[in-house]
Amino acid sequence: MTPDEWGAKNRVYPPTSGMPGPRNPKVTPYILAFERAVDARTHKRVVLVISAQSGKSEALLDIIGQRMDTSPIPMLYLGPTKQFITEQWEPRIMELLDGAKVLSRKVTRGRTMKKTLKKIGGVPLRLAHGGSSSALKSDPFGLALTDEADELMSNVKGAGNPIDLVDIRGDTYADFVHAIVSTPSEGPNEVERDPESGLEFWQNDLAEDVKSTIWKLWLSGTQYHWAWPCPHCEDYFIPRFKDLRWKKPKSDTGKEMASDPVMAKRTAHLSCPCCGTDIYQDELIGNQNTKEWMNERGVFVAPGQHILPDGTVVGDPPERETISFWVSGLASPFKSWGDRAERYVTAVLSKDPAAIQAVVNGGFGELYSPTGGVVPDWSEVAKLRSKEYVSGQVPGSARILTMTVDVQKNGMFYTVRGWGSRGRSWLVEAGFLQGETADEAVWETLEGMIYDTYDGIPLRLCLIDAGFRPGKKDEVPLNRVYEFARKHKRIVRATKGSSTAMVRPIVSSAIDVNKNGEVIPNALELFRLDTDYFKRWVQERLRWDPEQPGGWALPGDVSDDYCRQMVSEARVKNASGKAVWIQKSKDNHYFDCEAMQAAAGTMLNVIKLRDDAPLPERGGAEKPRRNPETQQTSTGRSSGWLDGGSIW
Repeated sequence: MTPDEWGAKNRVYPPTSGMPGPRNPKVTPYILAFERAVDARTHKRVVLVISAQSGKSEALLDIIGQRMDTSPIPMLYLGPTKQFITEQWEPRIMELLDGAKVLSRKVTRGRTMKKTLKKIGGVPLRLAHGGSSSALKSDPFGLALTDEADELMSNVKGAGNPIDLVDIRGDTYADFVHAIVSTPSEGPNEVERDPESGLEFWQNDLAEDVKSTIWKLWLSGTQYHWAWPCPHCEDYFIPRFKDLRWKKPKSDTGKEMASDPVMAKRTAHLSCPCCGTDIYQDELIGNQNTKEWMNERGVFVAPGQHILPDGTVVGDPPERETISFWVSGLASPFKSWGDRAERYVTAVLSKDPAAIQAVVNGGFGELYSPTGGVVPDWSEVAKLRSKEYVSGQVPGSARILTMTVDVQKNGMFYTVRGWGSRGRSWLVEAGFLQGETADEAVWETLEGMIYDTYDGIPLRLCLIDAGFRPGKKDEVPLNRVYEFARKHKRIVRATKGSSTAMVRPIVSSAIDVNKNGEVIPNALELFRLDTDYFKRWVQERLRWDPEQPGGWALPGDVSDDYCRQMVSEARVKNASGKAVWIQKSKDNHYFDCEAMQAAAGTMLNVIKLRDDAPLPERGGAEKPRRNPETQQTSTGRSSGWLDGGSIW
């Protein structure tokens, strides 16, 4: 007997559920696979990512009751806080133990019964919270259930991660299972379309940018998604928040206004991503409403699988030690699409990021990317790839070349961009110079690059971000960026980004002064850049036609990583109205380089370059050039002035 079958036979809905009578697990059919995976004991971890109010608690109670009745084993339930355990979960457990006759007569009562320890037929069920290191180090148990994993602390009193601590306590049992459930929290919420099945799966290559514990666990598993058939075209799709639509009020002139919560609730519907047809929840199909009809025919599908028209899932899921499931909050029978839309619109109107996150996480079961800013998807950036040239080649219309460098501890990210008439530009190269920037070697490599040429054209200007200060250990701190800029004053400028509002987008100041505060002759200049101004400049160009004035182009072989970094940040306004840039993902180095490129173009006034301006002479045959990723040589860029060795 599976947990859901046991629940249907032995349990009734709680009075507060609004669904009186015997429990019907088929009301939430997406829960059945999770319950049965726990019961099957084929995987050590069973993970479920799900929205609030979707039947998760009832599933956990089914699992506890069925196992204690049919195959008793010591159990641990791990909740987020002590208050949650004592005020919310313990009463639910007692409701289960008292309501199920097959368990009620087995419960040990009296003084030995505690809020956090129940014994059923002498077998312990311990209720622990994430901050209790002693409970997590208690006796071994054969089944563990962790609830709201994203609310657990990352380190329990120095003892380690609570998820790992729980797993250790189960090592004694060969068939130990750790069931983990939660709504997610923060992380990138991007999808990618499978070219064979046509289904859109959550991206699985951005794990390092995910803060959500449950989502990381889900990514480590089989990554099953709950899919529905469209009642119109009958193609299967994976429902998400982006499929939810509602109408907006209009002004007297017919102009669309901001969303209204009441109208959103009344007009909410889905747009099928396959055929584009509107899907309304309360339309009847036979004797069922649309959501019931779709849920009844819903199936779980993993990357690498596809769904036949009759709902049969074909193909093998990824081989993983964890089996993992994700369900959209749109599937919940307890909350309508109108309820979800109303809550989201209300949160957006409040302008409170925490309220918006609560709806995205709890209402839809999706990751929240803490930006709110309008930023293109990285695939839009990839569409700017040109068919006319590849990395290392300089398009024929380019007249000026500039380089920008973002200095990190273990190396330097750089870009080279060509500028043409009326501000058009082409990325020539983007790469990474590996090497400790506190040491000299990587700076020697950069020195060779700034005096190198691309298709015979030398660099006009190189900007280096001086925000990171690499220097030698055990010596007086030395800013190598400043030293390098002093050494190569003809071509190199040191810069720093400013997050505060500036009168002009670029302001220079002398940084070399003597002990009396007087500027030293021929002092080094530091150029402060308005970060907001130049980052906006770049992201505006991402949606421009590359052929128009100011157009911004990429080589045909530019990497996906570069494209993703162009949308790694989004511009939002905080409560005071100040614009701030929020990172969506960890790597934003090429974006910083391109913001500096915008500053370089401004410093050289490239917008004034005329169509009839003379093109630079391109000298010499092609000579070996450095690969931007490996620093190995190939052909395309001539070594120019360095043919006879260092110019110094």
